Amino acid sequence: MPVAFVGHGAPTLATDPQKGGELRAWAASMFERFGRPRSILVISAHWQATPTTIGATTPVPLLDDFYGFPEEISAIEYPAPGAPALADRTIALLGADVRRKPSRGLDHGAWIPLLHIAPEADIPVLQLSLPSGLQPRALIELGRTLAVLRDEGVLLLGSGNVTHDLRSLDPSESRPTPEWAQAIDQWTEQTLAARDLAKLIEYRGEAPEFEEHHPTEEHWQPLLIVAGAGLGVEDGEQAEVRFPITGFEFGSISRRCVEIS
Repeated sequence: MPVAFVGHGAPTLATDPQKGGELRAWAASMFERFGRPRSILVISAHWQATPTTIGATTPVPLLDDFYGFPEEISAIEYPAPGAPALADRTIALLGADVRRKPSRGLDHGAWIPLLHIAPEADIPVLQLSLPSGLQPRALIELGRTLAVLRDEGVLLLGSGNVTHDLRSLDPSESRPTPEWAQAIDQWTEQTLAARDLAKLIEYRGEAPEFEEHHPTEEHWQPLLIVAGAGLGVEDGEQAEVRFPITGFEFGSISRRCVEIS
């Protein structure tokens, strides 16, 4: 399987026919080219926990972890099967320090993109926490460790946003995308296309105005795990890097999605 990063944007993605349609088309293309995944391991910006923690492996309610959006979004269900075998395999790969949290359902950074990526909710899903406090190199190494799952039919999916400065949102979307957002987004594209892991690891100093416009980094970091799994393996230099969805919403939130195969 490839590895993928989705720019999940706002919870309104759940009911947006255009943005949702773009995700569905991308997923359909992936599954046509590589086959449907046996299961999906998702790492979302909205669950940070150390040590690394595995969520529910049996059906539990979705997390309604947002506010100020239409009630119809909170009423949505996504009854994907759990993935207990994938949980055991992930623990075997990552070691004894991994914890389990069987009551922890999928957060909106996971289930909202999955509404469109696997709309029939028939693919087993497991959520893995984003380890808080890990340095970039360690996140790349985490991806490298998880990369073996690709050969076992698992789609590794990171969910966040390349740009995520909520202070600069424009709900009316009447203003053009600011130059800093375009610059970070373009740097990300160029660095991934060049398969430059060394530069990616140094993103805090390399990406233009990164620290100023990423007051917190959790929406960026799932991309490092995906890059580690896709580019940090033996044939990483030959990997194909695609950007199936690009653009911005609310002025400055990058919608960039990444597929590495």
